[in-house]
Amino acid sequence: MSTAVVVGAGPNGLAAAITLASAGVDVTVLEADDSIGGGVRSSSRSLADGFPDGLVVDQCSAIHPMAVGSPFLNGLGLERHGLQWKWPEVDCAHPLDSGDVGLLYRSVDDTAAALGADGGRWRRAFGGPSAKFDTLSQDIMGPLLRVPKHPVTLARFGVPTVLPASAFARLFRTEPARALFGGVAAHTFRPLDHPLTSAIGLGIITAGHRHGWAVAEGGSQAITDALASVLAELGVKVETGVRVTSAAQLPPADVTMFDLAPTAVVDILGDRLPRRVARGLGGFRYGPGAFKVDFALDGPVPWKNPAVGGAGTVHLGGEFGEIAATEREIQAGRMPQRPFVLVGQQYVADPGRSVGDINPVYSYAHVPHGYTGDATEAIIGQFERFAPGFRDRIVGTAVRSTTEMSVYNANYVGGDICTGAKDLRQLVFGPRTTLQPYRIGVPGMYLCSAATPPGPGAHGMCGANAAAVALSALTR
Repeated sequence: MSTAVVVGAGPNGLAAAITLASAGVDVTVLEADDSIGGGVRSSSRSLADGFPDGLVVDQCSAIHPMAVGSPFLNGLGLERHGLQWKWPEVDCAHPLDSGDVGLLYRSVDDTAAALGADGGRWRRAFGGPSAKFDTLSQDIMGPLLRVPKHPVTLARFGVPTVLPASAFARLFRTEPARALFGGVAAHTFRPLDHPLTSAIGLGIITAGHRHGWAVAEGGSQAITDALASVLAELGVKVETGVRVTSAAQLPPADVTMFDLAPTAVVDILGDRLPRRVARGLGGFRYGPGAFKVDFALDGPVPWKNPAVGGAGTVHLGGEFGEIAATEREIQAGRMPQRPFVLVGQQYVADPGRSVGDINPVYSYAHVPHGYTGDATEAIIGQFERFAPGFRDRIVGTAVRSTTEMSVYNANYVGGDICTGAKDLRQLVFGPRTTLQPYRIGVPGMYLCSAATPPGPGAHGMCGANAAAVALSALTR
């Protein structure tokens, strides 16, 4: 029987382990932390004063438009292992200072109706790709530089993705539509006037219109728990509290998978890596950071526009031009006064996360890489801007700075929760310039973290793709 070791038990490491074990490989997973899941973990224990036990807080990954439609996850029958998806009434809201709001619904038609004068343009941009997303995902959920399975469908979707988000936004005439698109495009953590910054926004919106911006009932931990149940069913051995720092610690195996940041692989393998690979992985670029603040709130967020209260995700960033300006600032290493803030109101879809009238409100601000300041007041300020009286409802806060983010998950270097800058080169090629992004030049060893295609999210596709490459090599 072939053997495999998976280093790192984030969603991609778990996906790699499941894929290998399902093919009959004897798999051991080694995880440095005391628990598995990486960015897909939740807590129901008191995080700080004002957080009652039982208040469910997602530690990082929270809203899952790419996971709920993941070909890998959907092939596992995770409902048998306790995973249930929940959807809010509104997928995403983007309030403006004027009191207007851009509302994103799962339905393209409902979104178009809410956008008024821009409804037809939104429908033309997203109606076709959303209807064909399940076909499209067979090509976009893997390396970009390969022969596509559905070239015509991919070409129709792919041409607009090469545009800067600032260029694509000109399709729309109203500020709610432009800002709604810009807030989703900002998930790329890149200046919105750079090429390919439309890609992530288009991908998330299209996936959401097909499958919705779902949350996992009981917290994102439920995704990890379901994957752990599959691992147990397959007989995979999981060892926690094992931090691998050198090649000497790696057990002999036919396959070794690294669910790690590329620079960590260089540190572990050292001279075992070919020089060109070590140079490529060692030069991997990281992006801006996330400064996270969770709030325990007495009651709901007092949004000026009540429609925002039904949204699972809220983007606080003002008009498109303001979002673009703040993303340029953080890329230049400067902290903006009013940063872009992503808000999670998971409890509107999953009320069991709350305790009585106390609701968990999730938020993080885009900040410069390795930012050492405190963004808490800036985040509260953005809430107050669109929800006056928010501060008065806070009964508890729990802060995770960029430094603490990288302690929580070593892959989040400098607070970079995307595991690498999604610039032109790294978005197209992955962690180094190669047509084989999962291979690292050492026979039997592969990289499977979110630094590889298709990138961040709880979808597990990076791990599944890398494991498929490993299996093909085993059978030669």
